[in-house]
Amino acid sequence: MANNFSGYQKKIIKNYYDNLDKIALTKLQELVAEIYLADTEQKKTKLWQRVEQAMSQLKIPKPIADNILKRKDPQILAKNITDWLKK
Repeated sequence: MANNFSGYQKKIIKNYYDNLDKIALTKLQELVAEIYLADTEQKKTKLWQRVEQAMSQLKIPKPIADNILKRKDPQILAKNITDWLKK
């Protein structure tokens, strides 16, 4: 299958993949806010599943991810995200 993207489209695609980590961290930040605002345990459970997927995508070390998911404390997640953004 031929690649028929224009130069502009190729640049957009490249920038997207270059910034994929930042996009995933932003998604995690949004999830923290959604967890705080969730009004049912069912919603919180689904949001924590999305957190798990995002951390997996970011290749967060398993012990750290497991600790965050075990505690399910949005403050701990937010603190870790702040640390990850500094890197």
